[in-house]
Amino acid sequence: MGLKVIGSGFGRTGTLSMKVALEQLGYVKTHHMEYVLKNADQRALWHDVATGGTPDWDRIFDGYQASVDFPSASYYKDLLAAFPDAKVVHTVRDVDRWYKSASETIYAIGRAAPAWATRLLPFFRGNREMVDGTVWNRVFHRRFEDEAYAKQVFRDYTEQVKADIPADRLLIFEVKDGWEPLCTFLGQEVPDTPFPHVNDSASFRKMIRNIKLVFGTVHVLLAAGVVGLVWWLVS
Repeated sequence: MGLKVIGSGFGRTGTLSMKVALEQLGYVKTHHMEYVLKNADQRALWHDVATGGTPDWDRIFDGYQASVDFPSASYYKDLLAAFPDAKVVHTVRDVDRWYKSASETIYAIGRAAPAWATRLLPFFRGNREMVDGTVWNRVFHRRFEDEAYAKQVFRDYTEQVKADIPADRLLIFEVKDGWEPLCTFLGQEVPDTPFPHVNDSASFRKMIRNIKLVFGTVHVLLAAGVVGLVWWLVS
């Protein structure tokens, strides 16, 4: 099938809204990080990419007509080489709002589990390696928590996209601009429904709370077990 649309914009630039919009326009399916995290095969394929394996883009995007969000946005040049007929949509937003949103959602959820879990539990270790390798280490050079540095990476990335992609194949797009510029660029009819605006921040906050709650309970139980063992030994 092959990708027809490549999204080069960072996560938290309206990429989930873009996924819904592109699927509404007929680009089924549209690849997004949510699919990677929910699919063991996708996690394994991207983990291989993150740890230095040679990407099999045809296999990774088998059945997909478009991609948005991380991790694929980190590889837009590779994807354009693999799918040379695709067009590129680069989603952007105010850099201050982007950093706040990314810090509180996609970055925070990757740090919600304690360090021992990301070392000892295969699921958490694999996810951490995959996301760090394709996003936080690759794009932000392990310095995302340096706000000024991360914001400059955001700005520089947009300029690099503009330099890399011919103007007639690139759309710099804010989801608040709605259907018209997107449909004109893609040669699609404008739907008679409002442009989707999906805000999943509350879902991220809930997932982060749940992860911390689970591991907080584990820590309490382990502490209680240690206390009980010590009491038994000394009694």
